Amino acid sequence: MTTPEALGRRIEAASSALGAAVAWDWRGELHRRGRAPRGRTTAGGAGRLVPTADGWVAVQLPRPGDVELVPAWLALASAEGSSMADAVSRASGARLAEAAELVGLAVGVLGERRPDATGGVRVLGRRPRPLRRPIRVVDLSALWAGPLCGAILAAAGCDVTKVEAVDRPDGARLGDPDLFAALNASKAHRTIDLRTELAELVRSADVVIEASRPRALAALGVHVHHGPAVWVSITGHGRASNRIAFGDDAAVAGGLVDHDADGPTFRGDALADPLSGLAAAATALELLASGEGGLVEVAMAGVAAAHAHAPQPV
Repeated sequence: MTTPEALGRRIEAASSALGAAVAWDWRGELHRRGRAPRGRTTAGGAGRLVPTADGWVAVQLPRPGDVELVPAWLALASAEGSSMADAVSRASGARLAEAAELVGLAVGVLGERRPDATGGVRVLGRRPRPLRRPIRVVDLSALWAGPLCGAILAAAGCDVTKVEAVDRPDGARLGDPDLFAALNASKAHRTIDLRTELAELVRSADVVIEASRPRALAALGVHVHHGPAVWVSITGHGRASNRIAFGDDAAVAGGLVDHDADGPTFRGDALADPLSGLAAAATALELLASGEGGLVEVAMAGVAAAHAHAPQPV
């Protein structure tokens, strides 16, 4: 169990050791978008909590084409009914999650990730790495969690470059412009052809932040051992899983929900996103401050689980 303030204290201590103390409204970060969920519907309206045969799942359909994947998802889960909700109610959460992974939908089973000693963050391949100045950070991430990590590293004095693909800009550009600016205004910006320019850019970095499934980067010839001292990898359920996730369904998977008389309700707006960004930044800064490198593996569902039973509501 942990809190945003505890993550903030870690960030403040590690950034002070690097020479530029970062102070932030850590709890306020969770409410930056100023939106609230509506019971079993997410704040953005693209996700729902739906009862299953053995519990609840969060189903998110935010991207163009997601709705078209629903029939294939339900068919693979052997779920039949007069509507999506009816079909989901006849299947197990585990079966629905397995089928969602196959078709690329974001589905989180309530409480599937339990709290553990990692807090949802593991450091793999820890090793001594001399610190260079300035610390060069390549931020390949999008939306909220990864960009927040990059913004905190920039506030700690790192030289952060936000990288976007020429044919696929950060989807956050289509949302709240104030949020996008808050997360990215302190960074340099570069647009590249990922197929021809990404590998070299990664090799020149001290820190890489990304939120892609490993196979996607491998297809571009990019691997963890290519150069950077610290590699921050943010995924929904860990690098060994091919499941996709967004902040709301990852929060549900970690049990970070409220309850009413009829069952679970969403708590906050995509809470697994900002919590994972804070956890990633804290761990990356601690590695840099101690003169170490390694792979920082952040599983958003695991981070949510670590906060699910905090003494005060987040």
